Amino acid sequence: MTPCADTPSVSGTSLWRHRDFRRYLTGQAASVAGSSITQMALPVLAVLHLDATTAQVAWLAFLGQLPPALLALHAGALADRHSKRRQMITGDLVSAAALATVPVSTALGTLTLAQLMIVAVVQGAASVLHDAAAISLLPSLVERSLIQRGNSRVGALFAVAATAGSHLGAALTALLGPARALLGDVASCLISTVCTARIQTAEPARSRPGTRRLRAEIGEGLRYVRGDDRLWTLTLVNATTSFALGLLNTLWALYLLRSLAMSATAFGVVLGLGALGAAAGALTAPVLARRYGPGPMMLAALAITPLTQLPLLLASPGRAWQITIGVALFLQLACAGAAGTTQRSIRQIITTAGMQARMQAVSTWLTSGARPAAALLAGGLGTWVGVRPTLTAGTFSLLVPFIVLARSPLRALRQMPDPPAAGPSPLTVRTASAPAVPRPARADDAHDRSLEGDAP
Repeated sequence: MTPCADTPSVSGTSLWRHRDFRRYLTGQAASVAGSSITQMALPVLAVLHLDATTAQVAWLAFLGQLPPALLALHAGALADRHSKRRQMITGDLVSAAALATVPVSTALGTLTLAQLMIVAVVQGAASVLHDAAAISLLPSLVERSLIQRGNSRVGALFAVAATAGSHLGAALTALLGPARALLGDVASCLISTVCTARIQTAEPARSRPGTRRLRAEIGEGLRYVRGDDRLWTLTLVNATTSFALGLLNTLWALYLLRSLAMSATAFGVVLGLGALGAAAGALTAPVLARRYGPGPMMLAALAITPLTQLPLLLASPGRAWQITIGVALFLQLACAGAAGTTQRSIRQIITTAGMQARMQAVSTWLTSGARPAAALLAGGLGTWVGVRPTLTAGTFSLLVPFIVLARSPLRALRQMPDPPAAGPSPLTVRTASAPAVPRPARADDAHDRSLEGDAP
């Protein structure tokens, strides 16, 4: 984790010479690295140190995934109403405080699984506040013509940060124990806070009556996404993908650590290989989108993803299968990285400035809402029929988003869409009128979709 960049901002097309973009990248990369440490340490802490059962692991996953389903719409509306940077900083500080309680309780000998679940809820809520503002802040930092390049670099650097975080988490877990390893995530939250506070680019002006209720703005965001065929189709595909991956993610760590007897170090290495795949996919996304078109590229990614789960279903304990699973995860997240950066760029390009956070919040709400249901279903199926059959069901469910996109005209999108035409801000619209972005032509002007970077 490096300190915030501090060179002057230089106009032009080089994003690496953009001071505030580098500050944004540094802070968010630190946050991603810290999250990877937690992703590595928490399952180990619950399974190996607190002897969590299959059902308890499922409940831990369920509670951690519940806040986005409940709070995403509110967080998005707040981010469009108030300062995005202030909301990001608040989320970071709350996350740091919640995570710090785990090593403290461990040192006092009072840590319980119930406390882990509470920490998962609080940290999940804080992450919702942070992420709703962070994702929607990028379009205000760079020109719209640079959004795809910006997202490509963001996705690649975040994947590298996730790799570093996974390896660091494995090392800290081995050296200090999983509880004290969480202090790495606490430090990352503080680094993110400092970098975000130093961003100087002015955010878009927010003009709305002071008496406007938050519920009305949430409804406005829902109508905005529902009224644009491109945003709506993309969200549906993301939601079905999220549900399928939720079935897999809930029991994935348990299966590797217990059924396949994978060590904590090997588990971290496998996660690191996946993150490298995400970096490769993100870096090649602009080239793939130009050569094949965003739609066909998304369709191919959805077709490949179920195939990458086959090694997991066929595996048995042993080094060879661990390597095979790592390679498969690399390929899966390469697809996710290419698809995720492209779909995110399209959504940001076609969405007006005053709706960026709420547009993202609607997608987060629906995709995240699928995860708690998937976690509970995975826990039930894992208890009744076993972990491997549940993972098999999750693999087959990955065919659903492929079918949704294959039946949609969005599969034919051959180039990135144009930004919305200039007009009145949607923030002044109080009725369920059509959104400000132009609708696509039903034949050729289609939208893409993505795996949203989700992975086990």
